Formats: sequence, C-alpha cells, structure tokens
Amino acid sequence: MSALKTLNPYFYRHKKLLISGVGFIILSNFLTIYPVKFVGKAVDIIVETLTQQKDQDVNTLLKQLVLYGGIIVLAPIISGIMKFYMRQTLIVASRKIEFELKNNIYKQYQILSVSFFKKSKIGDLMNRISEDVVNVRQYLGPGIMYSINLVVMLLIMLLYMLASDPVMTVCSLLPLPFLSYFIYKQSTIINKKTKMVQSKQSELSSFVQDSFSGIRVLKSFTKEEYSISKYVIKSNEYRKKSLSLATTEAFFSPIMLLIIGLSNIFILYVGGQRYIDGKVNVGTITDFFLYLNILIWPFTALGWVTSMTRRAEASMERINDFLTVKEEIKNTNSENYPIKGKIRFENVSYTYPNTGIKALENISFEINPGETVALMGKTGSGKSTVALLLERLIEPDSGIIYIDDKPLQEHNLELIRKEIGYVPQESFLFSDTIFNNIAYGIENPTLEQVKKYAKKAEIHSSIMEFKEQYRTEVGERGVTLSGGQKQRISISRALIKNPAIFLFDDSLSAVDTETEEKILTNIENDIDVKTTIIITHRVSAAKNSNKIIVLEQGKLTETGTHKELLSTGGFYSELYKKQISEKLS
Repeated sequence: MSALKTLNPYFYRHKKLLISGVGFIILSNFLTIYPVKFVGKAVDIIVETLTQQKDQDVNTLLKQLVLYGGIIVLAPIISGIMKFYMRQTLIVASRKIEFELKNNIYKQYQILSVSFFKKSKIGDLMNRISEDVVNVRQYLGPGIMYSINLVVMLLIMLLYMLASDPVMTVCSLLPLPFLSYFIYKQSTIINKKTKMVQSKQSELSSFVQDSFSGIRVLKSFTKEEYSISKYVIKSNEYRKKSLSLATTEAFFSPIMLLIIGLSNIFILYVGGQRYIDGKVNVGTITDFFLYLNILIWPFTALGWVTSMTRRAEASMERINDFLTVKEEIKNTNSENYPIKGKIRFENVSYTYPNTGIKALENISFEINPGETVALMGKTGSGKSTVALLLERLIEPDSGIIYIDDKPLQEHNLELIRKEIGYVPQESFLFSDTIFNNIAYGIENPTLEQVKKYAKKAEIHSSIMEFKEQYRTEVGERGVTLSGGQKQRISISRALIKNPAIFLFDDSLSAVDTETEEKILTNIENDIDVKTTIIITHRVSAAKNSNKIIVLEQGKLTETGTHKELLSTGGFYSELYKKQISEKLS
C-alpha cells in the first residue's frame, strides 16, 4: 500500500466531499440495519398469534404490525436516497482526483527532456495516463466507498448482534478470520500477476502504436500478414497473463459465499439449540439470518476491492516512478528581454546517452546577429545535434553555448524557444487544420497573417487547390499531405512567429531545387535582420550564406564563404562539383 500514500494530498484537497460521503455511508447503513430487528419482532408477533401463547387484543397486534411494516418499507427507501448521495460525493471526489492526476501526468510529459522520450515506449507512456489512472480511480471511488461501507456496516451490525445474542454473534462471525487470511494470500498473488498483465498491455500498445505510425512502410513492404502474426503472438501473451489473473480473482466470490454459507449453518444449528433451550425466540434467529444476508454483498465486494486495491497499487507505483523522474533541463530565469541573435559555441561536446554515440567534439564557432550560416556535412556528422543544443532540448556534456554573450543556461528558456523559429528535419503536423498548424506558434491569428507566410513558403497555391483550403484537415502527422507540402507548412509555422533566430534543419530536402530557391528568396526579405542557420545537404541552399560551416564526425573541419571553400578543395568543394555535374546531366 506504500505506493498509494502519494494520493494523500489529493484526499486532503477533497476532504469535504470525502467526509460528507462517509456521513452518508453511516446514515445509509444505519437505515439498512435498523429495520431488521422489527422483522424479528413482527415474526414473534405472528408466532405468538398463531400459537396463541399470549392473550392479546388483535387490533393492538395489527397496529404493531403496521408500524413495523412501515419502518421496514420506509427505512430502505431513505437508505437508498442516502446511497445516492454517497455515490455523488465519493465517486465525484474520485473523478476529480482522476482529473488532477491526469493533468499532473500530462504536465510531467511536457517538462521531461527529449532524451527521456527517446528511451521510452509511446505505448507504455500512454498506459500511464489511461489504464493506470483508471485503475487508481477505481480504487479511489468504488474501492474506498465499499471498504468504508463494510467497516461501518460491521460496526453497526456488531452492536445489534451483540445486543441480541453474544453467543450466536461469535458463532456466525467465526469464519471471518479465515476469510481475511485467504484474502491476504490471494491479494499478494494478484499484485504480482497484475504487474505482469500491465507490462504485457504496454508492450501490446507500443506495438500497435508503431504499426499505426508506420502504416505506409508496412503496406509498401507488404508486411500485413507478418504484422498480424506478431500482433497475435503479443496478444496471446497478454491473454494468457490476463486469464491467469482472472482465474486467481475468480476464487474470491465462491470462497466467500462458501464462508457465508458456513456462517448460516452455524446460525441454524446454534440458534436451533438455543431455541430448544428457551434462550432465544424465532424472531432473533430470523434477525441473524437477515444480518448475514446483508453482509453477503460487502464481504463479496471485499475480495473485489482487495484485487482492485492491489491493481491500483501496481498502477500507482508505475505512475510514481514516472512522476519522480527529474527534469534534466530547468528554467532558472523568468525575465523578459530582447534577443539580438548572436550565437557562439565554445568547445561544445555531446554524446547521446541512449546510444553512446559522440555527436559533437569540441566544436567552436560564432554567428553574428543577422548573419545567415549554412551548416553542412555527411549524415551523422552532428548537424541536427547543433540544432537540438541551440534550442536547449538537450544539454552539452562540456563547453558553453552563448546567445548574445550570455550562457544559454542563464537565459529564460521559454523566451529563447519563443525567439527561435525551428523547422525540424522530420516535419511534424498536428491532426488539425492547415490554418491551425501554420498559426500554432502565435495567439489570435488572422487568415491574412497565415496566408502571408504560406505564400513565403510557396505553399499557398497548393492549399487553395484543396476543397476546404486553409480549413483542410491534414490527418494524423499530416498523413494526407506530401513530404514537400508538410515541409513548407512547417516553414510557414516558423516564419509566422517572427523570431530573432531562424533554424532550418534540412527542411527543404523534399522540395525541388527551383522551389527551394523561391522559398529562400522569399525568406530573405523577411530575415535580412534575422540570424539564420540552414542545415542542409544542398549547395544551392548554402552558397548565398554569409558563412558555411562543415562538420565531419562531430568535428568542425571547414569554415568560410562559398568562394573560400571552393578554393580549398575540401568536402564542400567536392560536394559542389558533384551536385553541379548531376544538375547538368
């Protein structure tokens, strides 16, 4: 239960609802148990009348029976109303806590670094906010409600039972310690099996997520049957673990009903003996049968609540593990100030922790405000790592990055990211309209604004050909658009922010050279005073830059203008000759 202790602050915040719920539980149980003794009294009156043991006025007996009948009928009705309010307080409190817990998990998603998500499976992360939170919510609502209900009912019922006959009370409740031991043993097994089921559920969710994300690749390689077979294998593993858990849980109800049945037998035997001895009457025996029948559901629910609690504990443990992950990149500055756009890397190195690959090694360069710099190199040379470091999505292992002669770690992180118009290598669009995707980085956008920057990215004419134009839904990850269209919408999204620094990470690779030149020409009018870094494999995108930086295996090997690098005969010069010959041929 230690994992569930982290829910205590949530309980405290909603203590009014929870305390009210407990009050309604007490009233409900009292009104459920209170009429029982009147059933016994009514039975005694009927027995006395039939056996004529006492000479009483029939009218008096009828009045008593009507009174007892009224109590027996009205009390459960009022009890039902109390149960309604019991659910309206405790279940509502559980839903509010669920809402807050999901929000906290989602906030945690936002603050964790990119490296964390690279190490984690999407399906497993999704399960934390869906399956795991649902398990915790069931414990918070029905679990706590039925647990308190059982405790309150037992306390009230014990008072009535002991007042009626202590000997019969002891005999009827004698099997319950065995029930407690059985539940303790079973819940331990359930906890272990629940963790296995949740692990298999995460694996299955991750596999399905991968299949959906890579559906184009899957279909192009005609791997549908292979994917289905792998899904069946994983699904069968999940089914086996789930059935094993279900089999264990299935023992609860039969065993508890058996124990309740044994209690009834004890009552019948002991009550019969005591009736023969003249120590109790028929009404008392009737009361004890009714008391135990009332206890059947709470004790049946006890097994369900126990398994639910164990499941919630396993889920809360997974949630706690996630919520206790510390954010690697913290913002220590909340000031608001202008960014001019001067950038300096000083002996910066970085190694990816998940792969151990050294992406950058002691690189140093400087970019003045308003300069356009092209960053070039072979695949894996560290170009995109520079972009991630500049956005402070990852932290360097050594060295310092300066913006406006101030270390990046000392800047307002939100301000820096706001002042960088970043177009990633893999264009990502949200499952929304084209308008909302372009206007994603600004508040209160107008259609004219969106159109202006769509034109600069040479995507406006394509958008106007769509039936819904700027209101066209692009599908998940922009699946309805081509690679070039997605890239140009991503460029529009960066331009509309009007930031101090533009950062294009190979963001024109999916468009032809002619369109690329048009886009760059359009952007030049907008970025003549903006610091711009263009990460590219194309000389055509780099040749007009103020400076070209070449990386090779994480090291800076060349730097200079287009003309200067052509004269050196290095990587850039060879790449230029190769691309020119390809264009001519």
